[in-house]
Amino acid sequence: MLLSKSCEYGLRAALHLASVAPGTYVPIRDVSTALGIPYHFLAKIAQAMIQQKILASTRGPHGGVRLARAADQITLNAIVLALDGPAIFEECVLGLPGCGTQQPCPLHDQWAPARERVRAMFVETTLDELATRIQTQGFRLADLTSTP
Repeated sequence: MLLSKSCEYGLRAALHLASVAPGTYVPIRDVSTALGIPYHFLAKIAQAMIQQKILASTRGPHGGVRLARAADQITLNAIVLALDGPAIFEECVLGLPGCGTQQPCPLHDQWAPARERVRAMFVETTLDELATRIQTQGFRLADLTSTP
């Protein structure tokens, strides 16, 4: 995949949080267990998402993380930019510096329009839309074969 493992896990965690009651704080350990994501790795990802104001956190017996704002106000793009930056939407798929219309790589003509479609999908899709699909259609967020 073109996204880092951190970004994949961050997207899955945010979708998990979007699927619970709004405003509910969920312990990171519970998210980790539910999604089969290593706890310490997810805790670091959550910290980055808290710094970018995608998640909010609280301590204490009812502490954990929640979405920092309504799920319909958080796009996949916001999460990707927070965790991976804009590279997926700007760089050459082969990693060649300077790739563009003037000096294209062999995949440039195919990758450039595909990259723009991916960007549009991430910009236009909110956590709320996908959480609704998860709840109504039973889509999964965890690898059925792994354990944390």
